[in-house]
Amino acid sequence: MSENLRVLVVGCGTQGAHHARAYHRLEGFEIVGLVDRDPVNRARLAEELGGLPQFDEYESALAAVKPDGVAIATWPDTHGRFALQALEAGAHVFLEKPLAETVEEAQAVVRLARQKRRKVLIGYILQHHPTWIRFIEVARTLGKPLVMRMNLNQQSVGAAWEVHKRLMDTMSPIVDCGVHYVDVMCQMTLARPVRVQAIGARLSDEISRDMYNYGQLQVVFDDGSVGWYEAGWGPMMSEVAFFVKDVIGPKGCVNIVARTAKEQGTSADIDSHTQANALQVHLAECTPDGTFAKPDRVLDTPDEPDHQGLCDREQAYWLSAIREDLDLAEHYEAAVNSLRIVLAADKSVRTGRSVSLK
Repeated sequence: MSENLRVLVVGCGTQGAHHARAYHRLEGFEIVGLVDRDPVNRARLAEELGGLPQFDEYESALAAVKPDGVAIATWPDTHGRFALQALEAGAHVFLEKPLAETVEEAQAVVRLARQKRRKVLIGYILQHHPTWIRFIEVARTLGKPLVMRMNLNQQSVGAAWEVHKRLMDTMSPIVDCGVHYVDVMCQMTLARPVRVQAIGARLSDEISRDMYNYGQLQVVFDDGSVGWYEAGWGPMMSEVAFFVKDVIGPKGCVNIVARTAKEQGTSADIDSHTQANALQVHLAECTPDGTFAKPDRVLDTPDEPDHQGLCDREQAYWLSAIREDLDLAEHYEAAVNSLRIVLAADKSVRTGRSVSLK
């Protein structure tokens, strides 16, 4: 590998552009090409970053530039296949979530990464967010079992709705977005998921008859903890309670207070998805006279990164993993595990039955 990691960026949409900007800003990276079938997206980003080689086909770009690393931010149904091709070409991989369309394909990517001794980092951006890391730490102090309530509903319209409809050609909201939040639940409980059940509803004639744009899953863990996640996309979605991140245990509760997102009503704005302006902590301990022993605390997080800042952190970690040969075994296991849970939830929606994860 040369002094800089030579990266081919595949997909120049929202996430691909954020990652390309991170490579452009950070030392240790060199972008050697942009791949996107949309020439407008591709050209706009190439111009923004000072002029870069452009390609409309992934395979030809991979063969032409022979990159050290490939950043894949394409539609989910290409993730596993593109990652396998990059690994076969000897490249390290950054791969947007979800890791693949099936658990078997995800396991194949992990297996090949180990065989080729290449690093694959999956885009679990919340794993790099200091406030979410603290959220998980506080949740672990609340005792067991935990009750975890999370959602991310998006009132998408116009271009955002078009993106969501394209995503739903292959994946529902609780699969595409859900991997983030069930991963957080698994980190909070440190327990094994044993059962999932889910419901869904098709709220638009603009999507396939076998797809649903609203879903809710419930997962049960072997320590008695339970988690709930809800996601809906589309112009019909409500801006009321679109951002709930709340955890309850025997000793109290903690929740993310995303003031900016709620005040502005910006559920479809990608920056609002990771906002965590403060953590509110309530302790259940009472005095002998029946009042709470301690007042609620608000843990402010004034210096938290915005979405671009988080992408910068994510890519800096990928570079460290490559240069320092970091062991990503736990990362791989978490990515496959969260995918298994949300795919089981999708199966539950379609069959009307709970699904065992044992």
